[in-house]
Amino acid sequence: MGEPTEKPKAVKGEEATRIKREALGIGDRRKHHTREATRLKTHAKEPDTRHRLYRFRFYPTDEQAAQLERTFGACRWVYNEGLALRSGAWERHRVNVGFAETCRALTGWKRVEGREWLGEVSSTVLQQSLRHLDLAYQRFFKGLAKYPKRKKKARSRDAATYVRTGFRWVEDPERPGTGLITLAKQSEPLDIRWSRVLPAGVVPVRLSVTRDRAGRYFVSTLVEERIAPLPPALVLETGEVKAVGLDLGVASLVTLDDGSKFDHPRLLKRYAEKLARLQRELHRKVKGSRNREKVRRKIARLYTQINDVRRDLLDKLTTRLVRENQVLVVEDLAVGNLTRAARGTGRRRKARLNQAILDASWGELVRQLRYKCEWYGRELVLVDRFFPSTRRCSACHSVGPRLDVSVRQWTCAGCGAVHDRDVNAAVNLRDEGMRLLAAA
Repeated sequence: MGEPTEKPKAVKGEEATRIKREALGIGDRRKHHTREATRLKTHAKEPDTRHRLYRFRFYPTDEQAAQLERTFGACRWVYNEGLALRSGAWERHRVNVGFAETCRALTGWKRVEGREWLGEVSSTVLQQSLRHLDLAYQRFFKGLAKYPKRKKKARSRDAATYVRTGFRWVEDPERPGTGLITLAKQSEPLDIRWSRVLPAGVVPVRLSVTRDRAGRYFVSTLVEERIAPLPPALVLETGEVKAVGLDLGVASLVTLDDGSKFDHPRLLKRYAEKLARLQRELHRKVKGSRNREKVRRKIARLYTQINDVRRDLLDKLTTRLVRENQVLVVEDLAVGNLTRAARGTGRRRKARLNQAILDASWGELVRQLRYKCEWYGRELVLVDRFFPSTRRCSACHSVGPRLDVSVRQWTCAGCGAVHDRDVNAAVNLRDEGMRLLAAA
């Protein structure tokens, strides 16, 4: 057996500084170079406030659209250049490059001949792109994500983040909560459709401008808001807290322990024929032609319509569940494991099942339940995914054999009770969740 190889050690100290300056082109700290470096103070929320995101659609002028196009491209280029700098510094020189070094390198990139277009974009937006790269590295080092990848124009989302110094906000005195938003490097305010108002007298902390594949522009405003908790949800007869077990399924999107069921929208199945026709039409078009771009826009608009309907349905459903119940119990499902590609016989059936699971968006539903319960003072209990909620009898608690997905009803061999598959699972989840809550 060979000797174990040692992990490469990082170069530090003056040698690392020399490599960054000479080989990587990263300038030294010039401002306040005689003072010791201090950590930047992050923005602290006011007491009893939460960060809340409001999303609005806006319609840019031709000049604004052109400037945003340059901004999206510059953010993507800076992200990729910072990724190449950091990965190359470690692979070739064993030097760690952080966010501060990439920001200093950005100053040098702007001075290179032929890159004057970087000066047409706000420097704060480009620095935020490097901040996103640094966060991607942090998630990778913590084991929460894979190694960062390069952004591609055809695949990555067009987005730009503006911090407080990158936009101007003027509130409308006649309609508090709305106003004029003017982005850096632009002279006119955005034409925003205020579908709802922001908290009156609150200045947005951060803005994110995005453009989806259908060509729609959105601005997302992050504000600090005081959200009042809801009054406790109690059972009128007994005065106990109202608890509900939620079983996420394919036949029904959500089944409650009282037998109530919310239908699965099956949006992908509903528009499958239209999507297939457009995909065949796209395949017949010449790559790079205008007709192909027209068909691609039609497909993108159809997918955005599906996403909007799904998001609206989940938002209304989760809000209703949180308002009506004090304790919500749901199974902690691993959607990634459930939707693994099948091999061998039955793979077509498994592919259809995977599509139904992804169309239901269980992960998004649980995500919305998490933050809404935190906002409004509710309790969300996650039961372990290996808990046998489906094949356990809710009457005598005996555990039966595994059930196929096609089995919707079954009879307990111990007590003879006939169970609806989903309702029985919801009852078991509620009982187990209340047990866990009492133990905690």
